[in-house]
Amino acid sequence: MLETLIDTYGEGAVLMMAGLAVGVLFGAAAQHSRFCLRAAVAEVTGGQLGPRLSIWLVAFFAAVALVQGAVALGWFEVAQSRQLAATGSLSGAVFGGLMFGAGMILARGCASRLLVLSATGNLRALVTGLVLTLVAQSALRGVLAPAREALGRLWLVPGGAARNLLAVTGLEPGGAAGLAAAGLALSFGLAWWRGVRVSHALAAALVGLAVALGWAATCAVARVSFEVVPISSVTFTGPATDTLMGLVNSTRLPAGFGVGLVPGVFAGAGVMALLTGTFRVERFGAETPMERYLLGAGLMGFGAMLAGGCAVGAGLSGGAIMALTAWVAVFCMWLGAMATQALLNRGAAPHPVAG
Repeated sequence: MLETLIDTYGEGAVLMMAGLAVGVLFGAAAQHSRFCLRAAVAEVTGGQLGPRLSIWLVAFFAAVALVQGAVALGWFEVAQSRQLAATGSLSGAVFGGLMFGAGMILARGCASRLLVLSATGNLRALVTGLVLTLVAQSALRGVLAPAREALGRLWLVPGGAARNLLAVTGLEPGGAAGLAAAGLALSFGLAWWRGVRVSHALAAALVGLAVALGWAATCAVARVSFEVVPISSVTFTGPATDTLMGLVNSTRLPAGFGVGLVPGVFAGAGVMALLTGTFRVERFGAETPMERYLLGAGLMGFGAMLAGGCAVGAGLSGGAIMALTAWVAVFCMWLGAMATQALLNRGAAPHPVAG
């Protein structure tokens, strides 16, 4: 059936529809669960193992368990993904992760959370997300690209076994899936202990499922296509820049998984907000200064391109395939975010955890 769809509509269109479907699931699940790395960091920095941390852990371990379980069963193979096969940058993961984490706190949301909030009427998130996308494009191909390349070249790691945590640790995919499943069970236990609603915890698991479905869909198309199809999953900075540049520079968007993903997430989050009565317009105000959000957007845009992914692209999608640089990047995002949150907490009363 997949071959028929590709023959009829082409690889790009099939990938775009897959991205749209995965995006709708991710957006709806992220909005209902209030999935947000920044909120989880704020809880941990405040000395809490709270509900928002449990939501993030459920999504993370669900993604790892599902992806590694599928690999162990031979359902798909991720070794040819860019995050494993291509040369990576550990210096980029470190510096980019620290910058992204700091920016995430200043802007009160990572790239995925800003997109989800934009669909719920949050104009602060919409403006911040647009600035983030423009800075990311500048870091990829514009005036900031030389600085990104210079930092990225400081510490390179070759693609293949050196970039695969399974090869580095000697762990098999089945073993990784088992450990992640145990982590998932503990995360559900933490969610229950902290009073998280069952529907929110299940929605967080669906966030992880969306990541697994993204890998499965692109792998399936790549397997049957006569063209070279890059395999990937849910990530936001790169697809957002591609979508924005396509809208600005062309009368037609280039069909692909990422181009379907971004509007899918926006639609899924928006519909969920309307169904649950959480849609409301929010603007910048005295307690939400624009300059802080814009600084955060700039740090995230440059940091994501330097680190090779955002909090979801590296943290969930890259983490799920056990990419070394992705794990280093998300660890440094936590460090940068916790340090920034601690500094803000020293200077003023902590901001509410809600994203």
